[in-house]
Amino acid sequence: MRSVLIAAMTGLIVSLLGTPLVVKLFRRRGYGQEIREDGPSSHATKRGTPTMGGTVIILATVIGYGVAHLLVINQPGRGPTASALLVLGLMVGLGVVGFLDDIIKIRKQRSLGLTAAAKFAGQLVCGVGFAVGALQFENDAGLTPASTNLSFVRDYEAIALGTVGFVVFAYVVITATSNAVNLTDGLDGLATGSSAMVFASYVVIAFWQFGNACTRELTPGCYAARDPLDVALLAAAAMGACFGFLWWNASPAKIFMGDTGSLAIGGTFAGMAIVTQTELLLVVLGGLFVIETLSVIIQIGFFKATGKRVFNMAPIHHHFELAGWVENTVIVRFWIIAGLAVAFGLGLFYAEYLSTSPLS
Repeated sequence: MRSVLIAAMTGLIVSLLGTPLVVKLFRRRGYGQEIREDGPSSHATKRGTPTMGGTVIILATVIGYGVAHLLVINQPGRGPTASALLVLGLMVGLGVVGFLDDIIKIRKQRSLGLTAAAKFAGQLVCGVGFAVGALQFENDAGLTPASTNLSFVRDYEAIALGTVGFVVFAYVVITATSNAVNLTDGLDGLATGSSAMVFASYVVIAFWQFGNACTRELTPGCYAARDPLDVALLAAAAMGACFGFLWWNASPAKIFMGDTGSLAIGGTFAGMAIVTQTELLLVVLGGLFVIETLSVIIQIGFFKATGKRVFNMAPIHHHFELAGWVENTVIVRFWIIAGLAVAFGLGLFYAEYLSTSPLS
């Protein structure tokens, strides 16, 4: 538990103190955000705000994870694990894809960066690489970071995807989640605050799995995840990094995370869901991101079918802005939705444990 707290505090401090330094650096280099021309008129004042702040979140997460391990290096069996390192690699890889997208926007002075094909290609390389790696690195108990079975709140052998099916499924989850966070990142602090809540839920989930791991004691309701404690540590570092960044990203934002941050964070959610065997539970925990994505799908699909729009603008947070809601009102109310989704997801997770454990 101490290492988890160290990771969270280190991620928080590095992000909190490092972000203003990055703001100054990016301002000096002219790394300013371009704004959608068809977006709310109130967003015009945000043009030129430094972007690519996701680099701070990624760096703070890596440092938080590393420092926590350095301080517990003498504890046997507590070194870096395959599960956490694979998720961290996925975070960095997708961060690089997002960085390329952001830098193209800056240099070409437009709101569109990488082409859709190029972005999906980058996500394909990162997603498939992660999925293949997650089926390797079998430990002494015969567990690999990921399972080829479909999971909700735990691994269920009833629905086996097979190796190829799992790789395809993992790619879809990683791509969908990273793009969902990207779509949500449209208001000051909206994606950052919501992401911090989801990371907090994975601290709870992974630490609970560690306390009730089948490798510790084979009891009803135990979990077969390979490295839950290390995943909890990584989630804590990412949570702290998001909270530290939120201090500067909250309205009025001094810096935006950009695609560098949103793609990295979304991919990290997916990676954590896969290695904790809670893939379908992520749909509940990330309920806000699901709503934002569905609003875009509905808007596009309905417009192509009828030539009319369901919302004033998609993603849906812009719909409420154009309906007259103040930006801060939209942000806080969407944070509430994100918090309720996380609470409901954790409730489902714990309820399932109670139904299968000796406490039931």
